[in-house]
Amino acid sequence: MCRRISLCSFFPPMKPLKFSFLLFVFIFFFFGCSWSLPLDSLIVNSTIQHRNYTAISKFRVVNRRALLDCPVKNPFLRINVSSGSNMLSDEEFVTVTVSGVLRPSKGHWVAMISPSHSDVAGCPLNGFLYAQTGDLSRLPLLCHYPVKAQWMSNDPDYLTCKKKECMKYNNEGACEISGCSGAITFHVINIRTDIEFVLFAGGFDIPCILSRTSPLSFADPKTPLHGHLSTIDSTGTSIRLRWVSGDKEPQQVEYGDGKTLTSQVSTFTQDNMCSSVLPSPAKDFGWHDPGYIHSAVMTGLQPSSTFFYRYGSKSVGWSKQIKFRTPPAGGSNELKFLAYGDMGKAPRDASTEHYIQPGSLSVIKAMAEEIDNGNVDSIFHIGDISYATGFLVEWDYFLHLISPVASRVPYMTAIGNHERDYIDSGSVYITPDSGGECGVPYETYFPMPTPAKDKPWYSIEQGPVHFTVISTEHDWSLNSEQYQWMKKDMASVDRSKTPWLIFTGHRPMYSSSGGLLNVDKFFVHEVEPLLLQSKVDLVLFGHVHNYERTCSVFQSICLAMPTKDANGTDTYDHSSYKAPVQAVIGMAGFKLDKFTNNEIWSLSRISKFGYLRGHATKEEMKLEFVDADTRKVGDSFRIIKR
Repeated sequence: MCRRISLCSFFPPMKPLKFSFLLFVFIFFFFGCSWSLPLDSLIVNSTIQHRNYTAISKFRVVNRRALLDCPVKNPFLRINVSSGSNMLSDEEFVTVTVSGVLRPSKGHWVAMISPSHSDVAGCPLNGFLYAQTGDLSRLPLLCHYPVKAQWMSNDPDYLTCKKKECMKYNNEGACEISGCSGAITFHVINIRTDIEFVLFAGGFDIPCILSRTSPLSFADPKTPLHGHLSTIDSTGTSIRLRWVSGDKEPQQVEYGDGKTLTSQVSTFTQDNMCSSVLPSPAKDFGWHDPGYIHSAVMTGLQPSSTFFYRYGSKSVGWSKQIKFRTPPAGGSNELKFLAYGDMGKAPRDASTEHYIQPGSLSVIKAMAEEIDNGNVDSIFHIGDISYATGFLVEWDYFLHLISPVASRVPYMTAIGNHERDYIDSGSVYITPDSGGECGVPYETYFPMPTPAKDKPWYSIEQGPVHFTVISTEHDWSLNSEQYQWMKKDMASVDRSKTPWLIFTGHRPMYSSSGGLLNVDKFFVHEVEPLLLQSKVDLVLFGHVHNYERTCSVFQSICLAMPTKDANGTDTYDHSSYKAPVQAVIGMAGFKLDKFTNNEIWSLSRISKFGYLRGHATKEEMKLEFVDADTRKVGDSFRIIKR
């Protein structure tokens, strides 16, 4: 039976939207609103639609498949898990073994489900719910989304049945039925709820359940985990620590010379997630309990200094003692920072997941080495943070990934489309890119020194640099609150104290990579003149997944070109200021974008995973693109004031 859906109901009340986005919305919604035709006659099957698109893998569309009963029951089939103990630790690699398989198949796979009681039967109506991630399909979904999955063929001996045992002997003692076995390894972290492994047949296209393990619990769901730091002001003397626990009771931070603080505790629920006419993934099959988020501000510190801390309590245990560095105070002589966008996370095993950002592991490893060497005062992650997009357990995996860096230096963030955008939610762009999160998990995990809730713009000064951090997802038009804040903030910068002004947000003003929504001309028209007026030195954006650097550009015209210094490095002289230098730095994890256009303002273009390394003194800023795989500098430039 064909389903009909009128997508007119997904439209928010009309606002003065940007032309490029209206074009996208028109294409996306026209047929549903104008004709209300059967959905399946309009939408190409997602497997074809997203072929060769890393981010939307076959596993991502697995719960748009009709679940059938496996036609043959195997009484010998077993699936079990071996780990270091009967209870799961906070992080470990567990081995899932399948035995008694009569006919190994390429279509056999194992899913990690949490919580274990989740319904993995078919949910025909969930096809409409998944539409709110921006990916339409007429096929039904699983009732709950798996955390991750692996093919049994990841064990090279599985399909060839090299591991064989007799399952049944005849009366003469000869083996009558033999079974094959295989084993695969999963990386598991403490996500507070119990988990279960489910064996499927039929691949990701026509999955059916063969067997499942008993529930597995974590030894201590209340363990304090994933501590990460941020600054609350420009003094370098106060640092916010945020961590996650299954314990709702306040915990403590011990730091410095015997100082102790008690945490403030918060959380969010399904009711806090956005929805339109139908529940969003975040509100429905993608939901996972976040536990409790603890926060405390360590005060009385010295800038540009090293301290130690730990967090937890006697009842739930303590984290390891962690060494961290405070940033330099605003107005001081030097700052070393790293910046990037669009990182996300990737599995540490052979699993496939809802979203995979393949470069994230190498980027984190390279940055951790920089911190080990004492070369980093702070980090700026400018949008598209975890790519959880309504599948909440992925925030835990992201926080686990960044812990080696975010627990040791301030981790400052800007909001992106995959944190905020949703239909009729107040975001500029009504794409459903956040999957119903609408910024709630982002602002809970990463509270920045913003003016208020859901006003995620702020400024901070570190060393000789003033950072103005905006939200490209909230109204930035001339009469908006955010625009007026930007104008006032940048006009108030004391250039004798902080001679460098860096402007950062998620969506870029310039990119020579094609794409309908890569650059919003209305955003450029409204905000770019303010950058010139404020004499912004450097503009950093993400969203496009590569690295690109411009000339001193305004309205797509090079008002000045860099010259080569004695070392052959491009040098921009802002003693006679002409226009900002702009750089796209969205190359920290997500599948890389190619360059499709040749633009006169584009001076350097690199499509490799990496990050931007910055070193600012009062006389110059030196910026370098670092290749995360080789650690080599792929591009470098300087901005000076004589």
